[in-house]
Amino acid sequence: MKQRDLLIIGGGSAGMAAALAAYDKGIRDILILERNEFLGGILNQCIHNGFGLALFKEELTGPEFADRFIEKIKEKGIEYKLNTYVTSISSDKIVTFSSEDGGVEEIQAKAIVMAAGCYERNAGAIGIPGDRPAGILTAGQAQLFLNEYGYMVGKRVFILGSGDIGLIMARRLTLEGAKVLGVAEICPWSNGLNRNMVQCLYDYDIPLYLSHTVIKAEGKSRLEKVVIAQVDDKKQPIAGTEKEFDCDTLILSIGLIPNNDLLKDAGAKTSSSRGALVNENYETTIPGIFSCGNVLHVHDLVDNVALEAKVAGENAANYLQKGLTHSKEVILTKAGFGIGYVIPGLIDLSSCPESIDFKFRVRQPSKNVYIVYKLNGEVIKKVFKPVIIPSEMEIEKMPKNLLKTSQGVLEVSLVAKEEMK
Repeated sequence: MKQRDLLIIGGGSAGMAAALAAYDKGIRDILILERNEFLGGILNQCIHNGFGLALFKEELTGPEFADRFIEKIKEKGIEYKLNTYVTSISSDKIVTFSSEDGGVEEIQAKAIVMAAGCYERNAGAIGIPGDRPAGILTAGQAQLFLNEYGYMVGKRVFILGSGDIGLIMARRLTLEGAKVLGVAEICPWSNGLNRNMVQCLYDYDIPLYLSHTVIKAEGKSRLEKVVIAQVDDKKQPIAGTEKEFDCDTLILSIGLIPNNDLLKDAGAKTSSSRGALVNENYETTIPGIFSCGNVLHVHDLVDNVALEAKVAGENAANYLQKGLTHSKEVILTKAGFGIGYVIPGLIDLSSCPESIDFKFRVRQPSKNVYIVYKLNGEVIKKVFKPVIIPSEMEIEKMPKNLLKTSQGVLEVSLVAKEEMK
């Protein structure tokens, strides 16, 4: 069986950033496994701009952003295999994969960085009643067909869900001549970034129906009509609020899920983000296996993906060169009131940097609230937020010196300003 020092699963922004960071720390035996025919991952179909502002201080398209990393990968001679599909990872870091040129192979890795991204929820996940005609597809599929293959997916389009990809496709399809009839969102707020709401919907006068969902799809060989209805606070349709739209395409932008099954099958614990449970070094509960990017938790900006992967790659290099200490005494983090998830899921002070990046999302939009950190019931930090929304990932730095004990529970929660003592 072949052996490699560092195996990176996924050749998108996270995988490439982790590989480059490990290389810069002195690791030379690196192999990236990518299932598509190009490096870059999802960025190759994201031809709109808005990438790179945080990392490169300039506005780039998705392919331009990816190309910055691809050039460095090639310049440093980091090895990668394309059209390669990983089928399993074992707890002792044996990776099984298949490729066009090599068939089924196994590699024993000394360390692994999981950077396999996320996947979209589809029509089957929400069970839209009615017919099953052609013309119902996810926003990512529509983006792939239009931007990479040059196929127009429809002429009269309705969009369910206000995620960022759906909003961007509303603008893209409008610019290509389609009529986007509207966007329905089951929540009473939008789940996209504010800039995408303005640039993709408001600027093109595309209606947004908050607290609405699709209750029926009609059509024979091709979609002909969708019916939407308003929902109550339990997200159940309200009779008498139905609206009909004659359309040939329904695009779904209803959420992304970390592609974490390989790590779950390997025995790594899972967090409330649906990704792996990781410590402050992005190391999973299996020593030597790291997780970063959208496979860990769904990000809002690709710049944040690359920055997170850089840290994971550096820590993978540290693991290979000198090992990372692991203590039996750890601090577990907990998502309290108003918080969806918290990264990292546990903190090991024996291997902890001087400052820890806490990343999380809130469950609903809130105004004039404090983000409160309680360690074993005692408030150790609080941060005031005049506005906080679910579509934007929060990143807060926690100084190590605030963590006075090496074990217990650190709860992150939202507290209204008037409730703070």
